Parts: sequence; C-alpha cells; structure tokens
Amino acid sequence: MPNLPQNPKPKRPNKPTAPPSQGWEATLDVLNAYFPTHPMGDVCGGDPFKVLVGCIISLRTKDEVTIPACQRLFPIAATPSAMAQLPLAQLEQLIYPAGFYKTKAQTILDISALLAQPPYHGQVPNTIEGLLVFKGVGRKTANLVVGLGHRLPAICVDVHVHRIAQRLGWLQTATPDETEMALRERLPLPYWDVINRIMVMHGRDICKPVSPWCDVCPVATTCPQVGVKPRKPPKANAPKRLKKP
Repeated sequence: MPNLPQNPKPKRPNKPTAPPSQGWEATLDVLNAYFPTHPMGDVCGGDPFKVLVGCIISLRTKDEVTIPACQRLFPIAATPSAMAQLPLAQLEQLIYPAGFYKTKAQTILDISALLAQPPYHGQVPNTIEGLLVFKGVGRKTANLVVGLGHRLPAICVDVHVHRIAQRLGWLQTATPDETEMALRERLPLPYWDVINRIMVMHGRDICKPVSPWCDVCPVATTCPQVGVKPRKPPKANAPKRLKKP
C-alpha cells in the first residue's frame, strides 16, 4: 500500500497585526479635519521655548489650567534669560494651580538658566537627544518641542496617542515609548506632525479613557473598537428623573 502524505499539523494562528499604514491615512484625514487646532498651538505660537515651558506646566494638568497659566506667564517672561531672572515664588504664583507647581517652577528655572548660557545662548535644541539632557524633559516633551516648536519631523506620543492607536487596531504595544517607535516605522511622514494634535483632542473630547463616545465618533464606522466598552448613547428628549422627596 503506497504511503499517503500525512496531513500537516495545523499552525497556530498568529496574533492579529496592524493593517498597512496606508490604511491609517483615511482615519487621520477625517480626524485632522475634525480637530484642526492644537491646544498648545495658539498660546505658544510655535516658539520652541514657550512649547517647552508649556509642556512642563501641562504634565498631569488639564488644558483648562495649563493654557491660562501660560497666558499669565509668557507676557512676563518669554525667553530663557527673562525666565531665569524670575523669583521662584513669583513663578510658582504665575503657574498655580498647575499640578506639582512648585516642582515645575524649579524645573523651568533650572532649564531656563542653562539655556541662557553657552553653549545654547538662548536657543532651544532641535533634536530629541539634545532636549533629553535637561532634567525633567522626557520623550513626550522633547518630541512636541521638535515638532510643534521647530517644525521638524517628530511623533509626540502621550496617553491619548497610545490608547487610541490600540483601540483602532493599529498597534499592540505596551508603553507610549514602544508606540512611538512603532509609529516611527509605520506612520507616513506627512502625519508625524499632526497625530499628537489629532489624538489629544479626539481622546479628550470623544475617545475618552472610560466609556468613549463611540456614538458620536467621526470614524466609528471603520474603528474596530479594540478593548472598548462604549458609553450608552443618551436617549433623545428623555425626561429628567425627579429626585425622591
């Protein structure tokens, strides 16, 4: 009896992978039109030093607090030399009630003092590596300064970018730093300078961390909603529940 070929052992299916980066462009185009401005863009005016200071103030602080703080601060000190000359108590008062305002004020003064001296001469570095040498500056801040301040290619990944990239099924990364590196490899270059603005606004207004508003999302029809439990849409013209007497 001839030897019959044995059935090959079935292979275990691979984990789902992100779609080709070209498929991301339509989603980003829709969101780009939906969220045309960056929360830090107007108040910082594209100035690298203002972007740097604004990012430090914004850490663990809502835009509703960060933007007024910047609006109070920048008319008084808009350059490293002017900022370095501010008394610590005055700077603390100007950025209050930003979270950890005392620590942030000291960080801003320390960085400003360094920038005001050689070899910087008041110029903020335009590379990630050049910015990371300053204590208190991480990759998120460095990327935003390079991209929003210097208008150079950079991908600023915060919790919004990291979270939404997973929900869209683009990536399966564990940390924002991993997400940044993956996006650097796959995201088309024209979208590098807009993805943070898009995802920050989208994550703040619609794709919230808990119970995202998928019912009003402009890209809901193409989003796989990975790991998402959307909110229950409010009923139209629903009568208000009366409190018990």
